[in-house]
Amino acid sequence: MNFDLLLENITNPALLFFLLGIIAVRLKSDLEIPKNSSKFISLYLLFSIGFKGGQELAHSHFTMDIIWSVLFGVFIAVIIPFYSFFILKKHFSIENSGAIAAAYGSVSAVTFVTAITFLEMQNYTFSGHMVAVMALMEAPAIIVGVILIRLYNKNESSTTKISSLIKHSFTNGSVLLITGSLIIGLLASDQQALGIKPFTTDMFKGFLAIFLLDMGIVSGQKLNDFFKSGWFSFVFAIIIPLINGIIVAYLSHLITDDIGNRFIFAVLAASASYIAVPAAMKIAVPKANPGIFLPMALAITFPFNITFGMPIYLSIILCSA
Repeated sequence: MNFDLLLENITNPALLFFLLGIIAVRLKSDLEIPKNSSKFISLYLLFSIGFKGGQELAHSHFTMDIIWSVLFGVFIAVIIPFYSFFILKKHFSIENSGAIAAAYGSVSAVTFVTAITFLEMQNYTFSGHMVAVMALMEAPAIIVGVILIRLYNKNESSTTKISSLIKHSFTNGSVLLITGSLIIGLLASDQQALGIKPFTTDMFKGFLAIFLLDMGIVSGQKLNDFFKSGWFSFVFAIIIPLINGIIVAYLSHLITDDIGNRFIFAVLAASASYIAVPAAMKIAVPKANPGIFLPMALAITFPFNITFGMPIYLSIILCSA
């Protein structure tokens, strides 16, 4: 592993603001980001990355690489919750196992955004279609998680239809915004995109730093609840994403030779959803406890990925390139 790469990532201002948020909570500071401001920043980040991805896609030629990338992304989103469920159900209830499996099979848009900033720091680029791949990876994991819960929980009678789950997954605010922004960026001309470039590009890193400060505060507030769930939650939240990221970082060479795209695949495989999945599980599996899977994804997996995970995945890709 490249330790210079790790050191550079740890001293990244955006990451340090995340740590500042956790420290503020532990010190019982009154530091907070207003909820409306936090929501606006998260919407801005999704809009910005979706629009820029659409612009990149507009300059790309539609090839088999794009089709294979989409299929590979969906495969990852299906296989990870499937095998994770059977590991989890030895330690948790069927409902919680399915919810956690869905969270780790799905993806984190914020981790995706942070990964793009990390790539830019290393002077690597990625293809615009990877934004579409990320958006398409949300729903399959949720569906697999719910199906597994129904199959193994014979006493549970659920009226939630798979079709409604699919609709909810794709109409989820974060998914809809990033997909819609991607399409708008695809349709906009270079001249039109230039007019809003100061908003979509120039302010991006500043807003990301503030958003990660807010994520640090939220993570710090959930740590105590997470520790009550036992040691297995902590181990799973680090080891499974790490394994997923390493395997996909290596196997991604079968799909593409582009270092940036391979890195994005690895990060998506290693990430865990704490926005779309909790919203979906609240409707489909109300017995699942968000006090377990939400801190696992947000307070453990997310900081691990943006500190140690990303340098590890990139190092593996560079060694196998």
